[in-house]
Amino acid sequence: MLDRVEIDGGELVRQGAHVTGWTPPGQRPVLFLSPNSAFSPGKAIRGGIPVIFPWFGPNLKFPAAPQHGFARAAPWRVEKRDGLTIQLSLEGDGDPFWPERFRAIYEVTFGATLTLRLRVQNPASRPIAFEEALHSYFAVSDVAAVSVTGLGGRRFIDKTDGMKRKRQRAAALRLTGETDRVYLDTPARLDIGDPGWNRRISIVKDGAASAIVWNPWEEKSAAMADLGPDVWRGFVCVECGNVADNAVLLDADSEHVMTVEISVA
Repeated sequence: MLDRVEIDGGELVRQGAHVTGWTPPGQRPVLFLSPNSAFSPGKAIRGGIPVIFPWFGPNLKFPAAPQHGFARAAPWRVEKRDGLTIQLSLEGDGDPFWPERFRAIYEVTFGATLTLRLRVQNPASRPIAFEEALHSYFAVSDVAAVSVTGLGGRRFIDKTDGMKRKRQRAAALRLTGETDRVYLDTPARLDIGDPGWNRRISIVKDGAASAIVWNPWEEKSAAMADLGPDVWRGFVCVECGNVADNAVLLDADSEHVMTVEISVA
């Protein structure tokens, strides 16, 4: 059983510093959590908001390395809790797939707005390079009916089409099949319009140049043990981070800060 921390309107699991639930006052739950997710030590949780670090997707140098880095299944330390805010930390300098010295500090504030702030510090005497993302799974009435705005005109890497580089022409993205896109150099605000639940989820980010939109759709979802055939319609991932061309090169004795604020109207 994993160690859970409950705060009014929210829940967080210490493994991976993983936000598993957030329900603002007067609203339905905003985050999707798979009913088939494994809540066991060392296994990533499917849904909520995983912390992706220090690489995104597969590690190209080490195929045996865990997908999306080691942070999402690592035991983070609870540093302090103050009202609706909880702060956790993770340190390392000896991972076999990324043996860099670092300290990550993650601060989560629940309430009418969900605020996430990830600080990565480099205490070493040389620069370090890394990717990062807050892999948000948003609960929606029907993924085929929602729209994602804020990405019109932006370049993206299409992971469902041989990593081809493309540009989105439409102002709003509507998902019609399996979608796995890494958008580069994106604006500070993105919105998810959900007419079925008559709500808009707004995402405001700072220090996060990339945005990732993902849904496996029916066939791939059915083949995933921690999803299954019937749940893919209920979520869309709109992630904020710094990946691919937007990866971070952090100078020695420096800090990088990524902030994401999520609200509902």
